[in-house]
Amino acid sequence: MLDWFSSLPFALQAFIATCFTWGVTALGASLVIFFKKINKNVMDAMLGFAAGVMIAASFWSLLSPGIEMAENLNLNSSLVAVIGFLFGGSLLFVGDKIFDIFNKKVKNKSNNNFKRSLMLIFSITLHNIPEGLAVGVAFGSLAYGLEGATLSSSLMLALGIGLQNFPEGTAVSVPLRREGYSRAKSFFYGQLSGFVEPISALIGALLVIKVQYLLPYFLCFAAGAMIYVVVQELIPESQSNKKKNLMALFTLIGFSIMMFLDVSFG
Repeated sequence: MLDWFSSLPFALQAFIATCFTWGVTALGASLVIFFKKINKNVMDAMLGFAAGVMIAASFWSLLSPGIEMAENLNLNSSLVAVIGFLFGGSLLFVGDKIFDIFNKKVKNKSNNNFKRSLMLIFSITLHNIPEGLAVGVAFGSLAYGLEGATLSSSLMLALGIGLQNFPEGTAVSVPLRREGYSRAKSFFYGQLSGFVEPISALIGALLVIKVQYLLPYFLCFAAGAMIYVVVQELIPESQSNKKKNLMALFTLIGFSIMMFLDVSFG
């Protein structure tokens, strides 16, 4: 199975990998159909684990290969890393600020459940775009044989993003159910938030394959976007658990597993 997958074009590999992350989003959204209450400990542990995986992937699968490729292309690797990383994080920061403004306007209106629900869906969807790009760039970079850019590290990156997509799907579907949406509609909109990942992954993979000089920037951009998501959402949410020490341990476990795979197979 792995041999068949590795023989596919890199863009198709990225697309299939993010179809998996989309599927995990749908799985998380489906909890609204089967369960009335979701165990917070399990959800927070998954978020903590995904945070560790994504932190490790940001360096070994994205930043390190990006710096190496910048050097091979005779670019200023330090400048490329800083520009790409800061731009990736800043884009999500600006997006969060815009949504904060919209959310304040929505909360000031009494009968605006639809707009509030729409903002929830859109905000989760926005965060999924750079995650899809990150996977696409990781698989696209395999075309250049960079150190640290391996099939196993790219697959683990997709796995880490998929794990953190599970509670995101639930985070959309459950509040929609509370707003009075049917279970079917709540599930539909919950899984829809992950639909952008295969699309953005395909775009990211095709861009870095066709335009080689963009790859170092894209790799560092994806790393910055992922670190922002980890710091802004995943870790704070997992640490809101009463057993926050245990949640921190799951973050260390996720980081260690990803680090081991990247160092061993990189």
